[in-house]
Amino acid sequence: MSMLLAFDSAARTGGFTAAAEELNLTQGAISRQVRALEDQLDVKLFRRTHRKITLTDAGRAYAREIHLALKRIQTASLCIKTNPRAGLLNIAILPTFGTRWLMPRFPSFLEENPEITVNFVTKLSQFDFGEEGLHAAIHFGLPDWPDAIATFLMHDELVPVASPQYLDRRDIAQASDLANEPLLHLTSRAQAWSDWLVASGVSTAKGQGLLFEQFSTAAQAAAAGLGVALLPKFLIRNEIERGELRVIFDKSVPTRSAYYLMLPSESINYAPAIAFRDWLKVTIEADLPA
Repeated sequence: MSMLLAFDSAARTGGFTAAAEELNLTQGAISRQVRALEDQLDVKLFRRTHRKITLTDAGRAYAREIHLALKRIQTASLCIKTNPRAGLLNIAILPTFGTRWLMPRFPSFLEENPEITVNFVTKLSQFDFGEEGLHAAIHFGLPDWPDAIATFLMHDELVPVASPQYLDRRDIAQASDLANEPLLHLTSRAQAWSDWLVASGVSTAKGQGLLFEQFSTAAQAAAAGLGVALLPKFLIRNEIERGELRVIFDKSVPTRSAYYLMLPSESINYAPAIAFRDWLKVTIEADLPA
């Protein structure tokens, strides 16, 4: 950095003496720093004549880029010094979690952190944080993401639901009655119904089922009376409150998978990512039933 600063100053002022005055160094120190930079690059940046230096073509092009880079560093340093929580935050989210839980609550994060600029991208599977340029990710599964630190957010507690009209036409009094119903399955939770039935003392399901890739489609299918879906209760709160879905048995079976915030090692001390993590923890705690 000292070599780049010396070169930038000499290129702008047109001489080692002026650069020395600007940086409060000796003319010899500036000369040595520039010479060391040229040796490192193996490129001549200045033509040296008696009491005069001029930029070479390569030096002129290099000076332009270095000056811009130093200005960016100066601006970033000033911003972080005056407002240490400011910055850009790129977050990968799961589509259902993002639209149904995160987005309705996210305005409070922006109100608390107006200096942070947030960008969202949708990711359904693990990815390389460095290649994607992302600072954080909402992950569903196990906390086994390579080179990332996991913060637990919430369990994935599933409950059986169906439309009130569907239930009015059925005689479902106990868990075993669900074995004869058309069950709506999610590809992302292929074993969910099997695990729930086993935990409820039911060995197998006999009814014909339907398979859905998207959570929202499965919820809509259940609301339309196509069968019984096993869905995370916290993600269908609106449908329950509107009367579109009814919880049949308020018996949830926590799975090994859960929701986590994943931060790569590069974001562990990044202020915007820390602010997002802290906000998530507080918001989730306040959102839990008393």
